[in-house]
Order: sequence, then C-alpha cells, then structure tokens
Amino acid sequence: MSRLTDHISSQYIEAANRLRPNRARRRVVAYVESYDDVQFWRSVLDEFESDDLYFEVMLPSRTNLGKGKKYVLKNISGEGKEGRTGTLGSCLIACVDADYDYMMQGATPISREIIENPYVFHTYVYAIENYQCFARGLHEVCVMSTLNDRQLVDLEAFMAEYSRIIWPLFVWNVWVYRYDCYSRFTLMDFGGVVSIRDVNPFHPERSLEQLRHFVNRKMNWMQQHYPEGKKTYKPLCDQLLALGITPETTYLYMQGHTLMDGVIIPLLTPICVQLRKEREAEIRRNAVHAQQRQNELSCYQRRLGAIDQMLRKSVKFLTSEPYKRLRKDLQTFVDGLTKTNESI
Repeated sequence: MSRLTDHISSQYIEAANRLRPNRARRRVVAYVESYDDVQFWRSVLDEFESDDLYFEVMLPSRTNLGKGKKYVLKNISGEGKEGRTGTLGSCLIACVDADYDYMMQGATPISREIIENPYVFHTYVYAIENYQCFARGLHEVCVMSTLNDRQLVDLEAFMAEYSRIIWPLFVWNVWVYRYDCYSRFTLMDFGGVVSIRDVNPFHPERSLEQLRHFVNRKMNWMQQHYPEGKKTYKPLCDQLLALGITPETTYLYMQGHTLMDGVIIPLLTPICVQLRKEREAEIRRNAVHAQQRQNELSCYQRRLGAIDQMLRKSVKFLTSEPYKRLRKDLQTFVDGLTKTNESI
C-alpha cells in the first residue's frame, strides 16, 4: 500500500508550505543523483537561502537505493513505478551532473530535459569532480596536502596544455555520442587514451609529449574509421565553442572520474611526494637534537591530508565560468520565487 508521500510533487510541497504559519520559511526540495552529490549541492544552494526560503537536498526515493540522473528524471517525471514520483515545479527541483547531455543540445530525451526544463539545474561541467579538479585550485590542494607552498609545476599551465592536446579527440568522443555510434569509442576508451602516466615533477612536459603521441595515434584511427565525420566534425567543434567549451578548458567536460583518478591524482601524487620529502629534509636539517627531530616529523606527518580528500575541500571552482552560469540559473529561479511570494 503506497503512502501519499511516496507520490510527492511540487504541488504537494506547495500545499504543505501553505499549511505552515505565515512567517515560516518556504521549503524547496532538491533531488540529486547520489549521496556524494548531497554535500556539493547543499553548499551550492546554501547561498540562496534566506529568512523566507530554504532547500532540502535528498535522493528521489526513500524506498530503494536507485541512483543516477536517469533515475532522478524518471522519478520526477512520473514514470517510475517504485519510490517517489511526481512533477517538478517551484517547490521541487532536480540538481544533476551535466555529463555529455549538455553538449548533446537536445539530441536525446534526457538532454532535452536538462536544457529545456527550468526546474532542472545542471553543473555545466561534466560532474562535480570536474569542479573539484579546477586547475586554479590545484596548487592550493598541494599546499593543503604537504604544508609546503613551493610550486614545482605550473599546474594551471599544465592543465591548459593538457586540454589543448586532448581537445581534438574529445570532439570525436562527443561526435560518436551525438551520432549514436559510441560503441567503438566509449567514454572508457577515451579515458584510456587521455589518462597520464609516470609524471616527473621536474619534467612534466614529458608526460604531455607521451599523451600527444597517444592522442594523435587515436585521431588517425578515428579519421580512418569514420570518414563521414569530415562533414560534421568541424560544425560540432564550432557548436562546442559556442557553448563555452574551449580547447584550454576541455578537462572540465571530460568524464569526472577519469579526470580525477586518471589525470589529477597521478599528476599531483609525485609532486606532493617531492614536496613532503623537501619539508621533512628541512626538519631534519634544522633539528637541534634527535628528540626534536622526531617530534617535529611526527607532528608534520599527522597534519598531512590525502590528495583526494583535499580535492573535495577545494572551492576555487566558485570563480569558474561554468559555475557562474549555474549560479545565474539558480539566482533567476530564486528571484522568480520571490516575485511569486510578493504577488500572493
């Protein structure tokens, strides 16, 4: 037997809001894809809360463990048979990763939903991991992880060059998804090519040259196996550029897990190892006696943090252009709620 709350909708929440005292804050439910997304969207939506409005971030079902964008949109569109179903509106919104759906620009049903529905908000970048790996914050991540502020590698420049190298192949990967022939060049295949290996913190350009070799080899393969792409590849490039996706920021739009696990962590790990060695060597060199050396080393090592944890704490993405677009969308939504409340 189903309960009324298993069929939640924006209208249901709005009715519940009207039953509260006049001075009570308006409640807006935000459905997200997974537990990992709750903290991110909570921090994003927190800025827009006020004395009159608050958000409650949750998964779309309390009766099962369904996750992912398709599950969220399936439930909120009333198509799901289990858990909560209903419709979006001013009191029920969806907050999802853009994935490639933003770049599909309506070529698929899910893509149309996220770019046309005013109550669906997406990251613009592929996923929240891409924000956490924002290049401008990588040096700060190294500092937090090593307590050493020396810059071994210009990480912003490295990621810009990395992005320029993978850009042509990235367009091909979007192309195969746009034209429904992705089975021969999946996201996993793309990730296997653009992951970096054996980064030398004193000669990071060697990893980029190796990457360039792998990308060029795959580019040749794509051109040979998809000659029909000659007519549509360049227009797709222009469309992506018009969406704000540039060769220098390609990394923000590739698969988030591949970026974090296959690029950023392999890049930062040897840098952080070297910075920690330098800091420990400094402690050993400056210690007056063995006991002080041991105490200082123990204190230093206890304060170090794992790179992946520091990445999740980074907030430099707040200055990125994609985040500014997301913030603008949310501000427009909240402004609309304010006008509606004033007219009642």
